[in-house]
Amino acid sequence: MTANIHPTAFIASDVKLGAGVSIGPYAVIEGPTEVGDGCRIESHAVIYSFVRMGRNNHVCPHAVIGGLPQDLGFDPLLETYVEIGDGNVFREGVTVSRATRKGGATLIGADNYLMNNSHVAHDCRLGNNNIFASGATLGGHVQVGDRVFFGGGVMVHQFCRIGSFAILQGLAGINKDVIPFTMVGGRPGKHYRLNLVGMRRGGIDGDRLKAVSIAYRRLRNKKSLDDLPDTPELAYLRGWLTEESKRHGTLSFVDIQGRGED
Repeated sequence: MTANIHPTAFIASDVKLGAGVSIGPYAVIEGPTEVGDGCRIESHAVIYSFVRMGRNNHVCPHAVIGGLPQDLGFDPLLETYVEIGDGNVFREGVTVSRATRKGGATLIGADNYLMNNSHVAHDCRLGNNNIFASGATLGGHVQVGDRVFFGGGVMVHQFCRIGSFAILQGLAGINKDVIPFTMVGGRPGKHYRLNLVGMRRGGIDGDRLKAVSIAYRRLRNKKSLDDLPDTPELAYLRGWLTEESKRHGTLSFVDIQGRGED
């Protein structure tokens, strides 16, 4: 199946289009760029040079993918990239910047849903199945795991890490790392309980969920996790906690005595 391209769209000669791609009125795709099979690029969307996009992505009107980094020291002549997996949705006004270092890439995994006017800055790394509500913003070099929910207007400082299955309350201000499986809110952001709904939806229940709950209490009380079972979630959590971070620690915990976390 050939691409369906509106006659008013501009497609550079060095753009590689997969089968079944649909490109709407006045869309712009610069090259060199790759757009995978089944992608839908709607009217007035802009995809700049050095974007590599997988299959079945949906780019809505006025989204801009692969724009120059918002970094005053960036050399526009450097060849840097945005690399996108399969099945992502970029709603109206979403912006994704390419990386700052030669040969580097801003990375977006698969099946992420970015609502209108959300922003992914240069050198960020996103996993899979994340949801960004309207206006959520990542600073440069932020790392995001899988199945994270960003509430509307969330602001994440550069170099922060956001662990898998976290949920960030709308308008939260994040200036340190967010521990996996937790709910975070406030300015500055603080951990205040487990994301039970998100974990259950992701198939984490029973003894596996209980193990995460115990680990969370240990972390809140600054105790070791060494004697806890080696479930997939705790293996991930232990690895995450030992990774190097440039934000120098995690968000603090609010006083949740009497409210419970499981």
